[in-house]
Amino acid sequence: MKALLPGEMIEATRLTRSGRLNEAVALLQNLLRGTRAGSGPKHGASAAAIALAAPGVTELRAKDVPAGLKVAPGALPQTALRTTRRRGSLLAEDLAPGAGAFIAGSYSCEAGTRAYKLYVPSRHGKPRPLIVMLHGCLQSADDFAAGTRMNFAAEEHSCFVVYPEQAAAANASKCWNWFKQSDQQRDRGEPALIAGITRQVMRDHRIDARRIYIAGLSAGGAAAAVMGETYPDLYAAVGVHSGLACGAARDLPSAFAAMRGHGPVRAHATGGRSSHQARPTIVFHGDRDTTVHPRNGAEIIARANSGGRLQAATEPQSISSGQTYTRSIKRDEGGRSVLEQWELHGAGHAWSGGNPVGSFTDSKGPDATKEMLRFFLEHVQ
Repeated sequence: MKALLPGEMIEATRLTRSGRLNEAVALLQNLLRGTRAGSGPKHGASAAAIALAAPGVTELRAKDVPAGLKVAPGALPQTALRTTRRRGSLLAEDLAPGAGAFIAGSYSCEAGTRAYKLYVPSRHGKPRPLIVMLHGCLQSADDFAAGTRMNFAAEEHSCFVVYPEQAAAANASKCWNWFKQSDQQRDRGEPALIAGITRQVMRDHRIDARRIYIAGLSAGGAAAAVMGETYPDLYAAVGVHSGLACGAARDLPSAFAAMRGHGPVRAHATGGRSSHQARPTIVFHGDRDTTVHPRNGAEIIARANSGGRLQAATEPQSISSGQTYTRSIKRDEGGRSVLEQWELHGAGHAWSGGNPVGSFTDSKGPDATKEMLRFFLEHVQ
């Protein structure tokens, strides 16, 4: 694929800001397909990619998509596509079990300010695990909590769950800026904010510092991979659903290339503590994902396995709720699963086993929330 030309990217942004979405879509499609501008539009570019390329777009709705454009499942906010009785609204029972509390908070440091939502389990008399959940583009903390139902799973195991929320001022589509060099380093940019929220929750509540975990979806999954690499002393394990490896991109053009499955992940200094052991990581990725190429799932696992002596095994294909999947596992000498890659056959860009009331969810398939939590609790820092 040819490199995305900065001039053409600027032109696509200008067209979108001026309301000429059809022309911007055609230009981006040509770029992503590797064709020259003016050779005729081709369908298939995701709305999420269009929003990412156009910082002037604050919200992308179904009405904004040109007629005939194929949109990948989950690429538009579910509030624009859902026709259920709620029409995009979320009820309290969608977000958290009534036994616990789901409260709002905020954190500020030199890197900025971010809001967050925190689930406090009903039983928390002694230090408890904490799970940090990073939403995808066009999502909110509430949307992500409802779609993953992580609060309900966490209540069963008496875990805290915190959902940092990206600010529209930082990214108009509310994507975590995983592809920016300034947001891939320890104690700088968004990593400093996410780590700061984690530590603030640790300070304000009884958290077991040895059992802190981080997970995310899509751009949030890529940000979780960055956090696992830049703060290995803080997070005991990492979960990535439909995301990308730390170092997959350094700017917007390379982000598009990585999302399409082009270009190797380049090693670079992140400012975190060096480690010669594998970083406990679990990955879910659909092999029909047209928003983030499934090759990225394998690259996350490869980057997490930094010299550890692990035994590899691949389980036979299994079926869950009509979804076929393959699970590849790498275990340590004690038989503990350290790296897991779940390849979801025929699945797209959505949280496996999720609740359809939230966006970017697929109710079919293995329950990614349950499996991530199971994997996390097997690991202690």
